[in-house]
Amino acid sequence: MKTFPMFLKMAGRDVVIVGGGEQAAQKARLMLKTEARLILLAPVLDEELQALVDTGRAVHDTGAIGPARFADAALVFIATGCPGLDAAVHALAKAAGAVVNVVDQPALCDALTPSIVDRDPVVVAIGTEGAAPVLARQIKTRIETMLEPRLGEFASLAGRMRAAVAQRVPREGRRAFWRWAFSETPRRMHAAGAERDAARALKDAIAGGGAPDADAPGVISLVGAGPGSADLLTMRAVQRLQEADIIFYDRLVDPAVLELARRDAERVYVGKAVGACAWPQERIDAIIVAAAKQGKRVVRLKSGDPCVFGRASEELAAARAAGLTVEIVPGVTAATAAAASIGQSLTERGQTDRLVFATGTCRDGDEAPDWGRILTPGTALALYMGVRKAAEIQHSLLESGLPPESIVEIISAASTVNERHVSARIDALAETIEIEKVPSPSILLVRRPKHFADAQCADDVPLRLSA
Repeated sequence: MKTFPMFLKMAGRDVVIVGGGEQAAQKARLMLKTEARLILLAPVLDEELQALVDTGRAVHDTGAIGPARFADAALVFIATGCPGLDAAVHALAKAAGAVVNVVDQPALCDALTPSIVDRDPVVVAIGTEGAAPVLARQIKTRIETMLEPRLGEFASLAGRMRAAVAQRVPREGRRAFWRWAFSETPRRMHAAGAERDAARALKDAIAGGGAPDADAPGVISLVGAGPGSADLLTMRAVQRLQEADIIFYDRLVDPAVLELARRDAERVYVGKAVGACAWPQERIDAIIVAAAKQGKRVVRLKSGDPCVFGRASEELAAARAAGLTVEIVPGVTAATAAAASIGQSLTERGQTDRLVFATGTCRDGDEAPDWGRILTPGTALALYMGVRKAAEIQHSLLESGLPPESIVEIISAASTVNERHVSARIDALAETIEIEKVPSPSILLVRRPKHFADAQCADDVPLRLSA
């Protein structure tokens, strides 16, 4: 290594930033994450830096610059925007023995600023010794997805309990305790927003003299895989995949999503094609509960969002009836992905101020929704699983008074390489789906504005296809 990574204590120490423009502001933003005292050396400051001075977060020094200005500084950043002036100020700072960083001049830098993942007090710094800063930022992005946003708060909570652990947990059991705390239920609870439950779990374990029995039940996470594209997963969804011992997934989950799971996680396909019952819901409920009872970390991976036509309530009920811990990790639902893919908003101020998600396919024996009655003026309707019911949907919407020339947008496989988009008049919906062989499932988007004259409609709308 040409450089040595080290964390410096900054509380109460001076950091001098030479310059008053955007480059100096960039360094100030970085240092604002610390408890350092900022001193800005420049004749004039831009609005952002001046605001720091006005609020007392920084000191503005307009005096002549000499070595004395840099005495006792923990760090010096030189960012005047003028290479010649930067070099001259660098010489003065070095005469004072300061550690210096000169923007865009690596040869004049004693210290290089890394890419930082900040989960204070957990901090990850990534450096490439100036060779590949873009690569450092890419690595930072990957790590950001691995570490939950609340991790720092949980680390602080654990830190406050270290003394209690030392008093109540035998020395030989402490490593197992902390492994459990940071790998199992407490961290998972905290990441899901249940801070009090996480703290209680830690305190109960401390009172009991150590981590819970290794044979304790596992947890179940109902995870939304989003509409298909792996890069639309939430950070929490990726974390759950990387923690899982076993993953039960649907037929619509893209293989690229499963690649984000740890390699030794067991994968179980429980997908159901339309009209097929190889994996009835009761069987799925039973196997995920059985896996969790074995102490496994279970992920039930569902396309879209688990709570939007994803049968989450049935799996939640089964888990809770068994006394198991269960959480829901939301995902991007197909309707929002479909609208984004075709560049349309699902709502429009003054025209559609209500958004309704409805299904086109119900359980056998259940009465179909009255789609026309749902689509009142001022409403946008997103229909899931409506391809097989296109004729009935068309009839219902027309019977409600929706003008025949109203446009329906039909999107299948939104966000994926197989995405397809078809536009059709409402009075030709069923015919269009049949002619174009639109696959199921697809999303049907239709709106009924308050003032229909302003709506997207036409007397003769040709099909518009895109793939």
